[in-house]
Amino acid sequence: MQTIGLIGLGLMGKPMAQNLLRAHYSLVVHNRRRAAVDELVAQGARAAGSPREVAEQCDVIFTMLPNPETVAEVVNEILAHARADTIVIDCSTSHPRLARELAARGAPRGIFVLDAPVSGGQVGAQEATLSIMVGGDADAFSRVLPILRHLGKNIAHVGGAGAGQIVKAANQIIVGVTIAAVAEALNFVEKAGVDAERARTVMLGGFATSRVLELHGRRMVERNFAPGGRAETHLKDLTIALDVARMHRAPLPLTQRVAEMYQELVARGFGGEDHSALWRVLADEWDAG
Repeated sequence: MQTIGLIGLGLMGKPMAQNLLRAHYSLVVHNRRRAAVDELVAQGARAAGSPREVAEQCDVIFTMLPNPETVAEVVNEILAHARADTIVIDCSTSHPRLARELAARGAPRGIFVLDAPVSGGQVGAQEATLSIMVGGDADAFSRVLPILRHLGKNIAHVGGAGAGQIVKAANQIIVGVTIAAVAEALNFVEKAGVDAERARTVMLGGFATSRVLELHGRRMVERNFAPGGRAETHLKDLTIALDVARMHRAPLPLTQRVAEMYQELVARGFGGEDHSALWRVLADEWDAG
């Protein structure tokens, strides 16, 4: 049985770790905040005090981290101490340029770094139904696929190093623009005097149906913005997408506007809310109560 490490036990990382424990893997966990570590230790995991300690004990190491800067810091520490033939799977949403750099640094030491960002939010992490888009060495992907199947349902190797992050950026473009469209539509029907929940329900039966309308539309109607995926995180993701688009001269006019809306949301102090809180910008309603 392989020993698996998981670094980063936030909204996504903790339920992913719990699913690995349910699959009876030997699991070593590390997180900057100790409470989540203690919770998982009580469920059967072992604690590590640093990424180095994880690297020294594990054959496969997952990272689920908040931004590219933290990814670079943690994965570089792993690369400095991991054994040859270790596979590092970065599930964070990061920059494809960094993914390629980390894969290139690992290669001379026989360490494989896969970029494997996920989509499906906290619910998908809890239910092990994540979509996982993987870039990097194809043989390494094949070796860890049985593990990934305990975390997600739609898993694909999409190309070389960095390809997973490019596909995730595209995913976040679609999700962000759709959240804005749903927010705009539901605000429109409310302002026109129509019950938004009735409108949402009937639209789910037509061409407008989507998971965003189903899940995030309900959040907007109920004004329930407890985070499943944070607005500040989605802003980070769209910023990455816009940077990659500039590199490749790919126009993203809708994404640019949605990113500006998220910037306003974060600037007003709502970055910690769910990304469906983008509704606040369109409705011009900022009461957090």
